[in-house]
Amino acid sequence: MNNPVLKYKNESPEKLFFIAGPCVIESQELCLSVASKLAELSVKHSIDIIFKASYDKANRTSKSSFRGPGPEEGLRVLSDIKTRYGLPTLTDIHESNQAKEAADAVDVLQIPAFLCRQTDLLAAAAATGKIVNVKKGQFMAPSDMKHSLDKAGYNAWLTERGTFFGYNRLVVDFAGFPVLKSFGRPFIFDATHSVQAPGGGDGCSSGNRNLAVPLAKAAVSMGVDGLFFEIHPDPDKALCDGPNCISVTDFEKYLTMFINLKAFLNSSR
Repeated sequence: MNNPVLKYKNESPEKLFFIAGPCVIESQELCLSVASKLAELSVKHSIDIIFKASYDKANRTSKSSFRGPGPEEGLRVLSDIKTRYGLPTLTDIHESNQAKEAADAVDVLQIPAFLCRQTDLLAAAAATGKIVNVKKGQFMAPSDMKHSLDKAGYNAWLTERGTFFGYNRLVVDFAGFPVLKSFGRPFIFDATHSVQAPGGGDGCSSGNRNLAVPLAKAAVSMGVDGLFFEIHPDPDKALCDGPNCISVTDFEKYLTMFINLKAFLNSSR
């Protein structure tokens, strides 16, 4: 499968691209099921979809929270998905020494929002030559993200995921979108993490998945290049970020709406 999104650097594409998948690798069976559906949707709608899942969630609220299978098993699952379905893949890294091993298995290395200022981590990811998707820190001013992008190199993407607004609350600053877009990098809106309530559950994060789609619509209207959704066959049973992720069925249902909205906005310029 041809994936032009992986070659995209500075020019706004006519179509949205999507990053989607479960928050964490719960099992190979679950990931293959989700990837199969995403591959089908990619072909059906002639859009680029990147499969995402983390092999380790190192920044969970509680030490008892599920973190994932670890690098050996997790990267094997992600490699299998790329081989079977032709989907590009994305996963998080948390330490500099993880960059090369992950880059051998996936197409996009993601820097978690809490780590977006970590110079050595960003430099190690950039040194692999892979695309580096930098999540904007919940504590970062939009203008300050230019420095993180400089550290992450010419292949860096930028993803908005909400800003801290007091305890257990995030807000999306749409007025900051033009600043983030002005850096000339692919600009993505993480709809499901933006409706997260960090630490808002009993030893875990909570969230309101019902707000993800309305915020994503607003983000498309503000000119984002891509949308990011955590999706799961049964969000209420997800082992990570269930309250803020949406179902695979809902993702499929709303996909056409996002595509059509982008096309309408393009035609209205």
